[in-house]
Amino acid sequence: MGVLFNVFLAIFAATGSFLFGYDSGVMAIVIGSPNFLAFFNTTKETPIIGAINSTFSGGAVFGSLMGGLTMDRFGRRKTVMIGAAVNLLGAALQTGAQNLAMILVGRILAGWAVGIMSMSVPIYQSECAHPKTRGMIVGITQQMIGVGFIVSTWVGYGASKVPATSAFSWRFPLGFQCIPCIILIGGILFFPESPRYLVETDQQDEALRVLKRLHSNGTNDEWIMEEFNEIKLTIEAERAITAPGWLIMFKVKAWRTRLMHATLAQAFTQMTGINVIGYYSTILYENLGIVGDRNILVIGIYNIVGPLFNLIFITFILDRVGRRKPLLTGTVLITIALICEAVIGSQVVDATGSRKNSLSIAGVFFLFCVTAIFSCSFGPISWVYASEIMPMQIRGRGSAFATAIGNWLVGTVWSQVSPIGLGQITYKFYFIFVAFNICVTFPTIYFVFKETKQLSLEEIDLLFGERALGTLPDELGDKKREIDVTEAKQTA
Repeated sequence: MGVLFNVFLAIFAATGSFLFGYDSGVMAIVIGSPNFLAFFNTTKETPIIGAINSTFSGGAVFGSLMGGLTMDRFGRRKTVMIGAAVNLLGAALQTGAQNLAMILVGRILAGWAVGIMSMSVPIYQSECAHPKTRGMIVGITQQMIGVGFIVSTWVGYGASKVPATSAFSWRFPLGFQCIPCIILIGGILFFPESPRYLVETDQQDEALRVLKRLHSNGTNDEWIMEEFNEIKLTIEAERAITAPGWLIMFKVKAWRTRLMHATLAQAFTQMTGINVIGYYSTILYENLGIVGDRNILVIGIYNIVGPLFNLIFITFILDRVGRRKPLLTGTVLITIALICEAVIGSQVVDATGSRKNSLSIAGVFFLFCVTAIFSCSFGPISWVYASEIMPMQIRGRGSAFATAIGNWLVGTVWSQVSPIGLGQITYKFYFIFVAFNICVTFPTIYFVFKETKQLSLEEIDLLFGERALGTLPDELGDKKREIDVTEAKQTA
């Protein structure tokens, strides 16, 4: 019962991740609608289109930072619900947009909401997961992001079949996102709060009950009590050195190190170029000579490839091989695929201006390779690694900072400049990501990142040197002894 309930909880919470994927993917279809472009008097390569996408990412930066506050004050579940409510408002504005300002405000709100959910959902999943299956449980975040992309594409493909004069081709895809928002708002409170948050807020009896519900298999009561006591011990120890505000994350050396790891994990994910491909796939395929219905169809197939590989990876591989090896392998293979894509882009049009169909097919193949490799490396692992290495006392604020800066701020820059870069330097644009992966991503992961597979969140504290093999530093040990003496007096 425990494992099945844990998986079901992770999937339902990841409805927020579905919204992340849907909101991110839907604009690739919307900007391909002739009616949308005519309605707002623009074209695909203009700064206006970049602004529509960058306002979404920009809103997500501030949403992520806000999530760090709401998670500590209201808990994990309610933070997810707040994100869904904000998304519902943004979706309504986009669907009924009569001018560019309504679209931009709606995208800002949608981005704000996705920012909240993109940092809170993995934390909620991670704190509820069993150490041996945490990779799979948190990997569901990336899985549902991929499913969101799939649904957005095929909803958009179906809506594109209406006459070119009909606004249904873009209003319906934008309005569809209201459905998962309503489901999430209505259902999230039927699931338990994170046991670690319950301990943090002195609800220990409820925390133990939730741990049993999540992890019990009928024979492991002793292990659950050990886990519960370890959670209590770690949180009590961390309370001795925590302080209000955000600066504490940078003052404690081990916390600062872990914050850097989480932020880099998110930033390196953006530097694979995956979101540039996702946001501007219509432009990429047009550069390869794939236009019209074929363009949308190829996007639809592309969006299926990633989730398929991600599902196989998180189910059978991630918790066995760990985090570092797939990241290192993924960096190398994505870099090779992008180099091949750039070479093909330079040769796809011959001297007479005619396109070489065989090279167009090869170009599509290597874009598909990027998403397949990404889904077996950075896609799920960025969420898993960033959520599991953050200590409890700064988990909300630290994850907010890492997601806001590493994922959304970097993503905002690429959202704004990519349509211009793809329009002006085409295939050469890929070499920016190639150079970064070779010079920064691979060396950093190889020399700095730590392996965390199958460790409890409390054992990861030991890995980063905050506690030494089951003992506490002197000042924290004194604090723990004071707590023990106080509890003993109260019991007596």
